[in-house]
Amino acid sequence: MKTFREKVAVITGAGSGMGRYLAILLAKDGADVCVCDVNEQTLNETVGMLRKYNVSVSSHLLDVSDKESIEALPQKVIDQHGKVDLVFNNAGVTTGAHFKDMDENNWDWVMGINFDGVVNSTRAFIPHLINNTEAAIVNTSSIFGMVTVPGQTVYHATKFAVRGFTESLALEMAQTNPNLQIHCVHPGHIGTNIAATARMSDEDFESTQPRSSIFTKNAPKTQQEMGELFREGGMHPSKAAQIILNGVKKNKSRIFIGLDAKLLDLSQRLFPKHYHKTWLFFIPFLTLFRNKKPLKTID
Repeated sequence: MKTFREKVAVITGAGSGMGRYLAILLAKDGADVCVCDVNEQTLNETVGMLRKYNVSVSSHLLDVSDKESIEALPQKVIDQHGKVDLVFNNAGVTTGAHFKDMDENNWDWVMGINFDGVVNSTRAFIPHLINNTEAAIVNTSSIFGMVTVPGQTVYHATKFAVRGFTESLALEMAQTNPNLQIHCVHPGHIGTNIAATARMSDEDFESTQPRSSIFTKNAPKTQQEMGELFREGGMHPSKAAQIILNGVKKNKSRIFIGLDAKLLDLSQRLFPKHYHKTWLFFIPFLTLFRNKKPLKTID
């Protein structure tokens, strides 16, 4: 895809984080944007940030786990914008708990948003994309769709599933509809609100904290502190969004975000059975290379 100008882009999870900055950068490049989120306040904040750009903007209060709402979205976008060219299935959540202790409702909550939401959105939008000269579906997996840690069974299940679904879909589209690009995004540590909004009890928080001294030196004492440290310690989401958009323009099927994501992926390729042991050597130094400041072009 050579340009985003005069394209129409749909972004879920656009109330904050990568979704918000995907919308801003696309609008800055001349794309009309449809922003969706379950949080009305933060969604309205994103819409306010988009008003400075001379593009058409629409917003939808949307729970991506609601299949009927997702199925109705394409026609709403077409009614408002005339077409749709890009779909960013970006919304995501997590819960911290060991599987044997996990509340089944929390499992279903994460699965419904992270995986079912991606599948249902993709199914709903494909008929409106396959005949376009240029179009793209961009599904957010995670580096946790490549490697695993304790306490994130459901998150891993969804992100591995998104990866498998997206890569198989990419092969299918390459054979039948090559103008429809399919991308799978694998972020490392991005400074978003996902840790702050994770569903977990105090007992879950305690049980999922790392035991190795190399990770516990500055470990958070509460979930609130964990959320703040996660948001402040990761790559700024505006830079992550720019990497995603560059990957779409270059038609990269896998888009890794951050040195941590690239190294963790490499570790499991080189040491598929023992990759966790390699992390002790490079994880403590990764914070030195994170791009915590926003893009200079973002006000």
